[in-house]
Amino acid sequence: MTQSSRRNFLKTSAISSVAIAGSSELVIGYAQAQTKTSKSSIDQKAAEISKKLFSTDGLAIPIADKPTVSKLARGLDRTMVLGGGGEYYIAWYCGFFHGLYEAGLDMAQIPEMVVGTSAGSYVGSSLLSGEFYRLRKEFDFFGKFPEIFSQIAPLATPNISQMRADQINMSATDGSIETRKIIGAAALAADNKLNSNHIEKLAGLLTGDSKTNWPASRMFTTGIDCYSGERLVVGQQTAQKNNIALAHGAAASSSLPGVAGPTLLGQRYVMDGGICSNPAHVDLVAGSKRALIITLTNGSTGAILTTIPHPIAQNIKDVEKTGTKVKWIIAGTPPGINLLDPKQIEGALRTGYERSKIEASGIKAFWA
Repeated sequence: MTQSSRRNFLKTSAISSVAIAGSSELVIGYAQAQTKTSKSSIDQKAAEISKKLFSTDGLAIPIADKPTVSKLARGLDRTMVLGGGGEYYIAWYCGFFHGLYEAGLDMAQIPEMVVGTSAGSYVGSSLLSGEFYRLRKEFDFFGKFPEIFSQIAPLATPNISQMRADQINMSATDGSIETRKIIGAAALAADNKLNSNHIEKLAGLLTGDSKTNWPASRMFTTGIDCYSGERLVVGQQTAQKNNIALAHGAAASSSLPGVAGPTLLGQRYVMDGGICSNPAHVDLVAGSKRALIITLTNGSTGAILTTIPHPIAQNIKDVEKTGTKVKWIIAGTPPGINLLDPKQIEGALRTGYERSKIEASGIKAFWA
């Protein structure tokens, strides 16, 4: 090959290489654009399919982002909201309502509507189904009850999939639907079978024969759809429509990612109702005349089961702006408490009982 021919060959090769490289970049860029467009398209399509298929089950109620009268509470006088907080808070509630009953306050009869989330869903369901008062009569409340309760409280050394769900939940910095869906996906992928039997027994202990029906017409439980991130609310009407038992509604509301569940309600897998930025779902009682709201913390200090910001004070202000008079009781927890440790149950039971003696007169005045 002559020197001139060699130069022409190299020149042609260089141009071809540039052309090929340019084409490759175009192909890669096109592929990336297609992937992005495809993903966006499938997200939108999936949302449309889900909405179409589940629009008639009546379970999804969007969380109000501004003061809004709740259709469930409109026209009601007394309503009650019970927030979440693990086994510790279930025990605290039991002691609290035990003490209120002794003080002449039958909290199974006074409220016209009770909204329960997580621990609050269990205790509210137990109250309104009548099972709580049966437990008071049949067990030594400060002796045998905590022993039985601690034996069936779910607690096991977490496996890797549970650790992933827990750590993702505890890494959340907002309560958006997108964040809820990510946590929900991790919850669905967690192997929680070691705790399943404990959850079933706990539901049975606290709600009795409510494992087959929804006997409490005034009880509403909350949860988060793992797939769609929607807030779900179950009352007697929607429970009957979707064949949901009260015990399952309470279990779903308490299905903490990486610990228990998710629980199937109707055709939706559901996780803990506290996995959102309105953790006690106080917006559901907005518009009632009076609302007694009991939460474990103020939302910014104290023990937590998720790092999603919980602006409870603002949630309550929004309820008050609808004309509802609110009495807010914050239970509080000792420093460093593990909300899921069965060893804390006996102490929590007594702490709740002692607190009832402080709050009883104020609650009586509020309901009067």
